[in-house]
Amino acid sequence: MSREDIKGAVDECLKIDPKKVAEKICSFIKSFIIDGGFNGAVIGLSGGIDSSLTAKLTVEAIGADNVLGLIMPTSTSSEEDVKDAVFMARRLGIEYEVIDLRNVEKAFWEICPHAREMPRIPRGNLMARIRMCTLYIHSNSLNRIVVGTGNKSEILTGYFTKYGDGGVDILPIGCLYKTQVRELARYMGIPEKIILKKPSAGLWIGQTDEDELGISYDLLDKILCGIYDLKLPPKKVAEALEIDYSHVQHVMNLMEKSAHKRSLPPIPKLD
Repeated sequence: MSREDIKGAVDECLKIDPKKVAEKICSFIKSFIIDGGFNGAVIGLSGGIDSSLTAKLTVEAIGADNVLGLIMPTSTSSEEDVKDAVFMARRLGIEYEVIDLRNVEKAFWEICPHAREMPRIPRGNLMARIRMCTLYIHSNSLNRIVVGTGNKSEILTGYFTKYGDGGVDILPIGCLYKTQVRELARYMGIPEKIILKKPSAGLWIGQTDEDELGISYDLLDKILCGIYDLKLPPKKVAEALEIDYSHVQHVMNLMEKSAHKRSLPPIPKLD
């Protein structure tokens, strides 16, 4: 394939029909919940685009009365994110609860004193795992499922916490790259304020997704489309996108190092 052909194939790879995608995802959510005999869904609302879009799709699939949104601020959460999460819950007409997890954080530092000095990434992972436990105690009590909010860009690069925000029952937008999430969010009527916010997991103060990933989502998604979906030679992808090969190597490294997050725990063979 020529450079122009590869570039065109990557661009085509990222194109979606928002109407058809929304219908397929809603059908997926509805079928999973109905076929499983569940009473509804529980979703963690962060005030960001991914959770807002996921909540909107879930409401479209099973109705607002069957969706519970949990807003779970920790010591690193911003007031703006909490306000945006409450705003989205009210806009969607779903039941929601604001659960302050700072006392739970404190309890962990008390039972594990040496953890107080641990680096910010392990501390952030703890926040994600506390949220996961909070979501599941609600879902188990109410016979509902935990609907995850991770997208394809995050899943492929391992930008999620194992047994944290990766610990969910379904991932409705796990089939969409971040740039596609933005497109679908606009189609679904998610406010521009939410769409244009700098993506952040809020795991420490000032944290942003792109800073931690070391690459913009726009470029990341094009590289992922080329090497993952189209199975193209990495160097050809770099040439077609007119970028330094180190960017492609960086993305491949992210994928390789996080492979364990996308697999079940290894089990030894005895035969």
